[in-house]
Amino acid sequence: MRLVTLPGVFTPISDSRLLADCLRAEVHPGARVADLCTGSGLLAVVAACQGAAATAVDVSRRAVITARLNARLNGVRVRALRGDLLAPLDGERFDVIVSNPPYVPATTGGRAWAGGRDGRALIDRICDEAPGRLRPGGALLLVHSSVNGEAETLGRLAARGLRAEIVARRRGPLGPLMRERVSVRDEELLVVRGRLP
Repeated sequence: MRLVTLPGVFTPISDSRLLADCLRAEVHPGARVADLCTGSGLLAVVAACQGAAATAVDVSRRAVITARLNARLNGVRVRALRGDLLAPLDGERFDVIVSNPPYVPATTGGRAWAGGRDGRALIDRICDEAPGRLRPGGALLLVHSSVNGEAETLGRLAARGLRAEIVARRRGPLGPLMRERVSVRDEELLVVRGRLP
């Protein structure tokens, strides 16, 4: 897969690739997929390559342009929209909602990675909003760090009627952005899946 990123757009790293692997297992031809906080559009392109009708959403104009460019580079169609999470999708429902939101605990810094005081500013919103936009049997796939609290994510999704579980873990040293902001030395990257019955 070919990917480019415009200046100011977060370049995919290991968390995006881990989430992409899980997404491939969830998506079937004809599925409707929404990629929230799309950045480069990697996840939307992965879904489109699997035959899904993929929509990429980001608040950044540059990210939306980058997602469109990467879809073209890979010979697939991706609808790329600018907006806040599910807001531009006007009540649409999806088979899969996928997101690699900003989750580094920071209140200032890059919009592409700063996730608020505890890194959960967007994680919590996605957990609250996405369940109501899934089709029956649909799934939310969300990646974040163990630093952000996996139990809180699992509990929040379960409270909204989803069967929530960790479907992938990868332990490693903290990346440079996280190292500057937390006191632990290593972390696990987690992919959480919440499935609507």
